[in-house]
This record gives sequence, C-alpha cells and structure tokens, in this order.
Amino acid sequence: MTTTQLHRPPLAPPPRWAVRAAHVTALLTLPSGIWRLLLAAGFTAGYTEAGYEAMGFTGWGAVYVVALSALGELLALLTLGLVRPWGEVLPPWIPLVGGRRPNPRAVTLAAGLGAGALTLILSQLALWWAFPAPDMTPLGHTVVGVLYLPLVAWGPLLAAVTVDHHRRRRAGRGRRPSTGGAAAGLDGR
Repeated sequence: MTTTQLHRPPLAPPPRWAVRAAHVTALLTLPSGIWRLLLAAGFTAGYTEAGYEAMGFTGWGAVYVVALSALGELLALLTLGLVRPWGEVLPPWIPLVGGRRPNPRAVTLAAGLGAGALTLILSQLALWWAFPAPDMTPLGHTVVGVLYLPLVAWGPLLAAVTVDHHRRRRAGRGRRPSTGGAAAGLDGR
C-alpha cells in the first residue's frame, strides 16, 4: 500500500524581519566579492605591488577569486529561498529537480549547518585589525577590513532565518485541509 500526499498546506508567510534578514544576507557578500573582482581584473586593491604579485591573482589565481566571489554570492542568495515561494517548489528550469518540493529536513539541516560553519569561519574577520598585513598598504588593510566585516553577520542572520523557516514548516505540518462548512472558508471570507 502506498500513501501519497495530495495536498501540503502552504507555509505561513514569513515575518517581515525574516524577509529583510534574508535580503540583507544576500547583500553581505557584495563588498568583499567586488573587491576580489578588482583583484582579478589586475588592480592591487590595497596590496603593495610585491604583495599583489606574491598572492598570485593572475591566471588561475584570477579564476579562483572570481569563482569564490560567484560562489559566495550564490550561497548568500540561497537564503532567499527560505522566505520566497521558489524555496517551496524549485523552479522548473533547474535540471533533474525542477518543479519538485525540496525535502524540508534537508533544507533545514543544510541551512543550519551552513549557518554554523559561516559563524565559526567568518567571526574571525571581526579581529582583522588585530593582525598585521605586511603585504598590504595601511589604508588597503583598513579598507579590506571594512569590506569583509559585513560577512561576520552572515552566519547569525542565516541562522535566524533558518529557525523562522523551521518554525513555519512545523506549524504548517500541524494544519489539516478542512472538508466543509465555515472552517473551509465557505462563510464568505
């Protein structure tokens, strides 16, 4: 005997703070990403000439920093899926999984693990100014610190949006489609 779920009730709409937090998260990676793109384009962007050459931002190094910027922005944009309809049903243009609902537990687990990892890794950026950077100019070191500082908030914001998504999912699971009367919305509402 197989059981199919014919109707899954939609999630409650996300609170305004969660939508804003998701949008802010998507913007957090832009300053550091733009800085890396400048490096790939050949600008020293705060490095001394010798420091820039030592870091190897040409050739495959340029490909690496462009890919890192694109990947960071893509991952940050995925946070929007926790508050947008396309996070409930994957867009049809995605190969193999388009049009399907993602597994809610997998989404919550991936987002939660991502939030934890980002918090652990990126919280160190708050200490940027405590460490010398001999391969950077003093102004460049300060500017890069300012550009990377927003990333410290990425993990905590993702965690907050993930918890909200999980709570809305759990609340939505408890609802059952009704079969008639006022409860079914036939009372003129």
